[in-house]
Amino acid sequence: MNIVIVGAGEVGFHIASHLTLENKEVVVIDKNADAIRRVSDNLDVQVVQGSGSNPEVLEEAGIRNAEVILAVTDSDEANLVACLVADMLSPSTKKLARVREAAFDQYHDHFREHAPHIDTIINPEIEVVKTIESMMRVPGATDVGEFADGRIKFIGIYLDKKSRLAGIKLAEIPDKIKNIRLLIAAVVREEELIIPRGDDYLMPGDLVYFISEEDKLQETLAVFDKHDQPMKRALIIGGGRLGFRLANSMENNGIYCKIIENNPNRCAHLADSLNKTVVLCGDGSDQSLLAEENIQDIDVVITLTNNEETNILASLLAKRMGAKKSITRVSRFSYFPLMKAIGIEQVVSTRLSAINSLLQHIRRGKVLSAISIISIKGEQAEVMEALALETSDIVGKPLKKISFPKGAIVVGIIRKEDIIIPTGDSVIRPDDRVIIFARRQAIPKVEKILSVKLEYF
Repeated sequence: MNIVIVGAGEVGFHIASHLTLENKEVVVIDKNADAIRRVSDNLDVQVVQGSGSNPEVLEEAGIRNAEVILAVTDSDEANLVACLVADMLSPSTKKLARVREAAFDQYHDHFREHAPHIDTIINPEIEVVKTIESMMRVPGATDVGEFADGRIKFIGIYLDKKSRLAGIKLAEIPDKIKNIRLLIAAVVREEELIIPRGDDYLMPGDLVYFISEEDKLQETLAVFDKHDQPMKRALIIGGGRLGFRLANSMENNGIYCKIIENNPNRCAHLADSLNKTVVLCGDGSDQSLLAEENIQDIDVVITLTNNEETNILASLLAKRMGAKKSITRVSRFSYFPLMKAIGIEQVVSTRLSAINSLLQHIRRGKVLSAISIISIKGEQAEVMEALALETSDIVGKPLKKISFPKGAIVVGIIRKEDIIIPTGDSVIRPDDRVIIFARRQAIPKVEKILSVKLEYF
């Protein structure tokens, strides 16, 4: 697969890094010499210095032979123009663009149906809002993925010391819990991603990824000693575009919300644009201000400023002063492994949301989610959903007898209206939808199997 990436910032760099490890042919374009040098020095890709909206530069990058172009610069306008020029030069090339400005929201369909004919527009801020709302609905969750129209949840949660599953062998779990089929897909322990087997143990501090049916979610969370905590009062620190989107969504969902923003002009704009949200002008890391706003009565504090150090400090301060829960926006991937150590478990990133969404649409098929394990020693995993064809080798025999790539596991089977949490004896039938968890090293082999033996829907 030949892929052209316009933009060598954090998003472009990490997508290129991911794709080269999967043996994709990648060309990266950027005007910034330093950004191009960083890519060239660290990745096995071709680079072209210049504007991604320049037809000569796109020609040099091989746009006519590219299957996909990703426009992921920091400028919405530059991304749109890059796709427009690409559409003129190579109409058959699939176009994906990152567009963040809310003013463009109502034109997404127009951009798809008319020039520049962008196949997929990614707004990472919309994705982050969805992620935050999912985290709010699932107590203690660090990652939440949804499949089958939300009927299946893929959840990451930290195992507490006092949890009944701490120190338990996986094979013994069915004896500890009744009436719940729990499939643990992965465990992150001391920065290592593990695909566990029956003789592996769960240890306190593990980040455990598991599958749950929607109607059994609360019962499953109770197994991990996590219980439903209705969110009625929220405090957002940072009133930028992301803070505004989240506050507007919370208003629509009936959640009482306050925003703290330090820019007086922005505060005035927020007050005029929001109906029920209380807008406070001040410093979100000011202890006296948080005390005045009775932080101990707040169900969740979400820190969304453009300064991640401020977000981290404000989250830690809010939790120390009695806030029940905090969700922190962090942009630098190098910070991710440190978060748990300093007491921050729930982290969101617009950059990571953009990467995950883009990768979802690059796959030869429909990848429904990408788990944010990019911080764990460069590790990353994805969850893919595929349609089993009658001619596939994985149809008609028990999973334990199927030669599946190491580091990949079938974690769910959807058969019409039935949801099956599989065991080794489970058998996939034609037209079943199959959910597969795969670590990064296994993804190329899984893609090969899916492209040959399965056909994405």
